[in-house]
Amino acid sequence: MFAAGWGTNVKSALLVRRFAAATAFSLITAGLFQISPAAAASDACADVTVLPAPFSPWTGAALRVMVIAGKPLAGTLSLIAPDGSVAARSADRHEGPPFSWFAEVAHPAAGSWRATLEGTPAGCAPVSRDITVAARRPEPFRIPAGMIWPTRNNWNSTSEALFSAWIEKLFDAPPDEDLNWKVWYEVLRDPKRNFLSNYLGRNEDVTQTGLRPDCADFVYFLRAYFAFKMGLPFGYSSCSRGGGGRPPRCGEWFDVEHPEVTRPPPPPDQVAAAQAAEAPPPPPPPARTSSLLRLFGQSDAPAEQPAAALSAMPPPPKPQRPTNFAQYLRDVGDVVHTGAVRAGDDRADFYTVPLTREALRPGTVYADPYGHVLMLVRRVPEVKGTPGVFLAVDAEPDGSITRKRFWRGNFLFVHEPALGTPGFKHFRPILRDKNGPLHRPSNAEINRNPQFADFSAEQSQMPAEDFYDRMDDVMSPEPLDPVRAMEDAIASLSEQIRTRVTAVENGRKFQIKQRGDTSMPEGASIFQASGAWEDFSTPARDLRLLIAIDVVRNFPARFARRADRYALPPGKSVTEVKNELQAALASELASRKVTYTRSDGSQWTLSVKDVVDRATDLEMAYNPNDCVELRWGAAENSDEASTCRRHAPRAQRTRMSNYRPWFRDRHWPSHT
Repeated sequence: MFAAGWGTNVKSALLVRRFAAATAFSLITAGLFQISPAAAASDACADVTVLPAPFSPWTGAALRVMVIAGKPLAGTLSLIAPDGSVAARSADRHEGPPFSWFAEVAHPAAGSWRATLEGTPAGCAPVSRDITVAARRPEPFRIPAGMIWPTRNNWNSTSEALFSAWIEKLFDAPPDEDLNWKVWYEVLRDPKRNFLSNYLGRNEDVTQTGLRPDCADFVYFLRAYFAFKMGLPFGYSSCSRGGGGRPPRCGEWFDVEHPEVTRPPPPPDQVAAAQAAEAPPPPPPPARTSSLLRLFGQSDAPAEQPAAALSAMPPPPKPQRPTNFAQYLRDVGDVVHTGAVRAGDDRADFYTVPLTREALRPGTVYADPYGHVLMLVRRVPEVKGTPGVFLAVDAEPDGSITRKRFWRGNFLFVHEPALGTPGFKHFRPILRDKNGPLHRPSNAEINRNPQFADFSAEQSQMPAEDFYDRMDDVMSPEPLDPVRAMEDAIASLSEQIRTRVTAVENGRKFQIKQRGDTSMPEGASIFQASGAWEDFSTPARDLRLLIAIDVVRNFPARFARRADRYALPPGKSVTEVKNELQAALASELASRKVTYTRSDGSQWTLSVKDVVDRATDLEMAYNPNDCVELRWGAAENSDEASTCRRHAPRAQRTRMSNYRPWFRDRHWPSHT
């Protein structure tokens, strides 16, 4: 259990003082375990929270300390050993809000340690917290029988700030560094990144699941992981994906205190749609869950089965109750999907927030209207004309995790009622009033709660251009250097192309092992499928890439439209600068290179300009049955294409030609 003061950090010292007593009482009385002496605590004067790890520090585990502040203090964190010496010191502050510091001692001595943050506001003493390090290994954190984890705290402004700081640390690296992992658990198993590694002392990260979450699963899994470690509530809704002109809707909600109810029936609108179908549906493709179950030693079901065999099959067995965190995540992943993030009413798991620096903190989720989900992990401030930027992570269908920049090519925004509610969102907090059941506040209740008060519908009222203009203003409040801004856009495009290199290479490796052709869905389902097509095709990625190419091509014109956002060189007009940008664009694109692996294993290098010039060819380059040379737009009979040995079946190419207008017009088809 955390110390009483852990939940008292709010937006100002006044609010801290107002709610400190009530929050302290709720944390003590609602908890299931004795309060730990190594607890997190808040300082009302400096608006600072200190959290040590692990839950019960001892000499056999590294002592890690996280400090968060709501104000941009120029502080230094010191860890002072029992003998009075400074064992670790860090002045490296992660930009916020929240602003955070981290320090670690690999082999702490037994005794009373002190974590001190110097540099607090005038009139306030340095923030200090005592931490007891035991000489012997403590008993592992106990989880009562029948529970996945005990919920002993509420979500509040402090737990949200800690979640943000944890996320930022988890994906920390210089902004220009390519950051990616093959699977999500590679990040969590890195104790240098994961502040909560083995936090409970149960070796819980050694035995973590090998699940490969998709983009929607990924944000839920991260939230669940933090809640599991910190004893916070967690839940998720059963939602439709939308379709037939209707947006996604959420039905029943499931919380971690009732893990026996984790796999609900389909939402009512999906049931109604199925009953209204005039013809029986074709045999379903393998469910996405099959690939997850395979990681637990089970085999996939056959891709297709005759209708007679299906009708003769016995009903599926009742799902087993999850008995641990890994099994629980598996069940969560079986239910959640991008429709849950695009849903927009009070029953949804997320709510939209204002486009401000304070609201767009790490851990904020972005709902792409076309079925993709990302999570913000860092804000890089504007410095001397260099544009500021938000960094985000996402999970791709092949299970890989990539960090990328916010910009138009990665974060699509459009208002179409059937697609749901796009934009930046926070997880809806899960609360418990006194000893009652867990519940989720409505949007109106969130704004009445001083711990949050950040619901906003403003994004729903913004045209796309206004949305991107507002984001530009948030990321870069000061006038930008137009050349640096264009270079930043080109860098973002280059990053997007490099992530495609990985996706296409995964498809090439799959081709080597694959016998026969990968089945291709029909119609708009090419963007949302399952199995090998989901893992190795790139229609959604390529449509976003084409939009990104348009953004870079049109940058000089966008500069002219918003010339007031830029610092014009002395004596030059908007038209002159626009023409200079246009002239420099081609050379900048030509100077950046990417390399992919051809079918025979040899390397081939393209410039970003080559990729931009091949935009038309990229409209039909997403099929994993085609050789990689075709997927990069290599011209027929060229040296580059000489190693191509594989082509998609003619019937698939014909359908791709029919679907080409979606890519040519940059318009995502809606499901009917």
